[in-house]
Amino acid sequence: MKFTLSWLKEHLDTTATLDDITEALTDLGLEVEEVSDPASKLAAFTLARVTHAEQHPDADRLRVCRVLTDEGEKQIVCGAPNAREGITVVLAKPGDYVPGIDVTLGIGKIRGVESHGMMASERELELSDEHDGIIELPSGEIGQKFVDWLSANAPEKIDPMIYIKITPNRPDALGVRGIARDLAARGLGRMKPLRDAKIEPAFPCPVNISIQPEVADKAPFFSGRTVRGVKNGPSPEWLQKRLTAIGLRPISMLVDITNFFTYDLNRPLHVFDAAKVKGGLTLRPAREGEEILALDDKTYRLPAGAVVICDENGPESIAGVMGGAASGSDSDTTEVFIEAAYFDPISTAATGRALKINSDARYRFERGIDPEFTLQGLELATQMVMELCGGEPSEVVTAGAVPDTSRAYRLDPSRTSSLVGLEIPEETQRATLEALGFRLEGDMAHVPSWRPDVLGEADLVEEIARIASLSGLENKPLPRLDAGVPKPILTPLQIRENAARRQAAALGYNECVTYSFIDQASAALFGGGQDAVRIDNPISSEMTHLRPDLLPGLLAAAARNQARGFADLALFEMGPVFSGGEPGEQAIQLSGLLVGANAPRDPFGSRRKLDLYDAKADAEAVLAAIGAPAKAQINRKLDGWWHPGRAGNIALGPKVLATFGDIHPRILRDMDVKGPAVGFTIRIAEIPFPKTKTATRSALENSELQAVERDFAFVVDPQVEALTLVNAAQGADKALIEQVTVFDQFTSLEDGRKSIAITARLQPRDKTLTDAEIEAVSQKIIEKVQRATGGVLRS
Repeated sequence: MKFTLSWLKEHLDTTATLDDITEALTDLGLEVEEVSDPASKLAAFTLARVTHAEQHPDADRLRVCRVLTDEGEKQIVCGAPNAREGITVVLAKPGDYVPGIDVTLGIGKIRGVESHGMMASERELELSDEHDGIIELPSGEIGQKFVDWLSANAPEKIDPMIYIKITPNRPDALGVRGIARDLAARGLGRMKPLRDAKIEPAFPCPVNISIQPEVADKAPFFSGRTVRGVKNGPSPEWLQKRLTAIGLRPISMLVDITNFFTYDLNRPLHVFDAAKVKGGLTLRPAREGEEILALDDKTYRLPAGAVVICDENGPESIAGVMGGAASGSDSDTTEVFIEAAYFDPISTAATGRALKINSDARYRFERGIDPEFTLQGLELATQMVMELCGGEPSEVVTAGAVPDTSRAYRLDPSRTSSLVGLEIPEETQRATLEALGFRLEGDMAHVPSWRPDVLGEADLVEEIARIASLSGLENKPLPRLDAGVPKPILTPLQIRENAARRQAAALGYNECVTYSFIDQASAALFGGGQDAVRIDNPISSEMTHLRPDLLPGLLAAAARNQARGFADLALFEMGPVFSGGEPGEQAIQLSGLLVGANAPRDPFGSRRKLDLYDAKADAEAVLAAIGAPAKAQINRKLDGWWHPGRAGNIALGPKVLATFGDIHPRILRDMDVKGPAVGFTIRIAEIPFPKTKTATRSALENSELQAVERDFAFVVDPQVEALTLVNAAQGADKALIEQVTVFDQFTSLEDGRKSIAITARLQPRDKTLTDAEIEAVSQKIIEKVQRATGGVLRS
């Protein structure tokens, strides 16, 4: 929203400075994006007088002038045709910056003649596009600041322009009067009354209007009147300057009046050339295939059901969005129909979005204008048309009814303190709301029709606090909590998720956050891509389906990094995955991905390619951090995106807690990832919670007795897994055997079998073990392993 300071002062009687106003606007929630103050660019320039001018000795179009300045007489070479003796000019001295030519002046020579500055034209000072000659002032004192002269003689040339950012909930601030209302409520001035315009009709309106029932909810109110005998032409200078100052191009008096009301009072209007309207005007839904040539000289195919204003010839205007060229006013227009209506914000937004039209009218209608101002705005517009274009008005014709926006909410002065933390007297709160246009009856505040965003008691508090300024908030100590430990806020699952995320980061992984949407081809690689998880309205062709796993996103991130020269990667992500589109068919998982090598190259040979044991170790570390049972089994009932011989599941019976291993080479090829690549997936919700809940850890039990370790080497068949052997040895004496680990494996025996060597750590609790007891436990281990694996003790 753009406006000038002088325009604001048409509605606000104020002596506040530009800085005071811009600071207040931002504090009120109307954030100032830009301030264009011509005076700040002209501060250095002063007035001077040419005392002598003669032809340059070496140039036909240059003159050498003697100029009287506040620093004495200076010599200036000038090429302007009007440079002559006796005129008062605007002087730019050496060292001054000239904005129109983007140059900082210095003392120079022009065709051998020294020049001390320049005499400026209007274009060089960015006052206008005039550049045929230098500025000639009718009056002024030598040395006087040019800004001061403009302020007294031509203030419109240095009128500051303010551009503010309007949030969607403040449609009332899309008019200069609405902005002035906020500033007046803040105390920066007094609102000027809006002039009363009651037009006496001279004849019945010849244009009939109607609303078809199909669009009554989208266009509830339609009004207008005819003005005949008008004379269209260029707008007066003041109106053209208002529009050009905010970036609008003046077109004609009738069009400029509608643009002026759009920005001045947030009242979009449209003017039809009544002579071009055949029959009456009707609001109806657009028919399939209908087209309209709009005022922007583009032809639009109207979406079926869009609200249009039609006559017997067809659509003449896209309701709330843009008028049609066929019935638009031109220089020959002598009779006009001024239309003022109220259109539904959602319907207007849908039509504008479908047609890709961004107009000032659409911008306002889709946010919600004041419906009760429709007829008053029509009266004021008629008055301006008659003042500028002449003519006589008809009666006002209407169709439909103004929507009822009346509503009231209870004002509780104490809530301002409890909700915002500001202590504001009740009298001040009531005065603030009244200044904003609220009507107070007892403790009920009736909301003005131009504030569709106020929808509850909390909104009243927000308005009071906004006007009072939230910058007045003071730091206060938090209230003391009651004695005792407060209940935890996070759920056990959330605590577990945070612990898993911290552990993955501690292992050296970088966290990724990717979209929950992936393309259908990638989803199909990981068991997804069904219609049940297809997005009806995807934001791109690469985000058509809900992801069935986190690995597609991590692999895509790895491919992007590899394409940029980063080969060694450790990435993880935690987030939802989807097995279907119904509630309950989603789960939270954590996935990690390792690509490349374990370390940078060095002279010690420590660099090696990553393998499945790296992924297994990291998966077990994350499981341990979130409290998974230590005694889990490994199985190989794998999904198709894992390498069948280099991956495994960590499970408790049939329940899979995690999967680790190499990513299938086919997946790497399709995802354009250069291997090796290993990963793991933790199913957070599948890990059982402890049966007993306690706020503390169990006591640490350390034994003072010496532990004993015994080594065993078993010869087993090549298909026997080391884990089977370890679990069998561990179960030989669960009370005494603390840990069993593999420390060696030899696979090249003569009979094709392999040797697996383990260490069993025996930890006594109540007494030191005797040799006989150690031997007994050792024999149990041998027997247990033989039964479980068929292996024999290696001799």
